[in-house]
Amino acid sequence: MSQTQYRFIRPEDIRRLSHYEFGVKALVEGYLSGRHRSRERGASIEFKEYRQYVPGDDLALVDWRVFARTDRHYLRTFEQETNMECHIFLDSSASMGFQDEGPITKLEYASFFAACLAWLVVSKNDRVSLQLFDDKIRQFFEPGSTRRHLHQLLTALENNQPGNKTSLAEALHRAHPLIKRKGTLVVISDFFDDPEEIFKALNPYLHRGFRVHLFHVLDPAEMNLPDRGLSRFIDMETDDRLVVHTQTLREAWKQEMRRHTQVLRRLSASRQVDYALTNTRDSWFKLFDRLA
Repeated sequence: MSQTQYRFIRPEDIRRLSHYEFGVKALVEGYLSGRHRSRERGASIEFKEYRQYVPGDDLALVDWRVFARTDRHYLRTFEQETNMECHIFLDSSASMGFQDEGPITKLEYASFFAACLAWLVVSKNDRVSLQLFDDKIRQFFEPGSTRRHLHQLLTALENNQPGNKTSLAEALHRAHPLIKRKGTLVVISDFFDDPEEIFKALNPYLHRGFRVHLFHVLDPAEMNLPDRGLSRFIDMETDDRLVVHTQTLREAWKQEMRRHTQVLRRLSASRQVDYALTNTRDSWFKLFDRLA
């Protein structure tokens, strides 16, 4: 789609994505389809209505005859189009900067996946938005489907850094009025937040008919806590410090992590939300299977 080199989407990723079946299947099912016109001649489409232009829309779809009469930009929409968009929420809190047994930080891993997903959505002429958050919304990009819009998203990912403490629930609450049309909501986070509060914040999206995917990203060391003897632990979000022997902490740690993920799984299943746990050693491409 572009010859520009980006950190979080490499030429080999683009080659792989170009042949990825997820995009076609999801487009047919309407999960990630934005309002756009089929480029195939003879396709069975019928005019449905006009809608006002939103920044990020493809200018090729503007009806310039209507603009000449009204001095306003309107797009023609068609029966085979849907109202669905892809909205990416990327946790950029301090804890996402953690790296131990994984080859890259959690934020880098999440950014690779977010960049590939954004590229794939735009390559199908669909609309994607991006929100970078910690305990507040740091950056929000409205949905768009142009190459310029994709460039803005990929550049923002490259410049993004781990920030303050996590508050996914607060970010979801604040973003809800900013997202005008329902679609697919993709949340990429380490989910170090209260699961009950997260799902309270998700409820308005679910009531509006959003399809929600939660991608839980952890470093392998966070999942199993390696036995390293007497160690100092530093909270990346509060800077609290604790010296403890890992052998005395390990089983309790693993039990608590298991309990936390089980609660997330249970709440997701009860609300028909897709939940996937992954670690930074795994390929982010496997996450696309959850979207198919």
